[in-house]
Amino acid sequence: MMGGGQYDPNDFSDTALGLVSTQSFPAIVGTADMMLKSAEVALVGYEKIGSGHCTAIVRGGISNVRLAVAAGVEAAEQFGQEVSSLVIARPLANLEAVLPIGKLLADAAQGSGDSRLSNQAIGLLETRGFPAMVGAADVMLKSADVQLSAHETIGDGLCTVIIRGAVADVAVAVEAGMHEAERIGELHAVMVIPRPLSDLEQTLPLASCWIEQPLPLRLPIVSKKVAEAELLEPLNLEVAPTKRETQMELEEPPT
Repeated sequence: MMGGGQYDPNDFSDTALGLVSTQSFPAIVGTADMMLKSAEVALVGYEKIGSGHCTAIVRGGISNVRLAVAAGVEAAEQFGQEVSSLVIARPLANLEAVLPIGKLLADAAQGSGDSRLSNQAIGLLETRGFPAMVGAADVMLKSADVQLSAHETIGDGLCTVIIRGAVADVAVAVEAGMHEAERIGELHAVMVIPRPLSDLEQTLPLASCWIEQPLPLRLPIVSKKVAEAELLEPLNLEVAPTKRETQMELEEPPT
């Protein structure tokens, strides 16, 4: 993206920032995906200010940013989620330092790598209320071969569960999750994004959750007597036998 080594993050003479705002996390991710695929821009982050408001921020050449923002606004309007948009040509360095976009500017200068999700899809399902999100996540995992990557909260009671997997599996899982979310509470928004670009992957909370196979929950099972013995061991004390144990010892026949 953005020309790899030809990109200079300190050259502001022909660059711009583009911002598009929505009232749903799945909507802003879908909007960002459309912006990335419509022009040569870099997605440098999201800003979540509460009450469900989310803003995607892109950076690139002025003409490319204008194209990307126009595509993002059109996508957000199709989702019924467009709130506002803005293009800032030739931003000064201090503006970029204050806005929540600094982390990925260096990555953009080096060029983006190949996305580990390039042959997969991302599914997002947003509910109003945490129980509905958890129930939907459980059904999605059980209905198709998908992995739970993370969840996101943006205020106003809105929670988004994020899954990944093959495009067909993600589509099946999201549909099943929609029915469960509506049964439990309020379904707010859904999004399926096939073959996301690397910029999108890097800005989603996916990197630390690459669990390829679901693992069973393993809890230690320790008897009460063993636990008491381990607790008293440093004190060199003995666990007194219970009344039942004493009675069993007395009833044992002589050998």
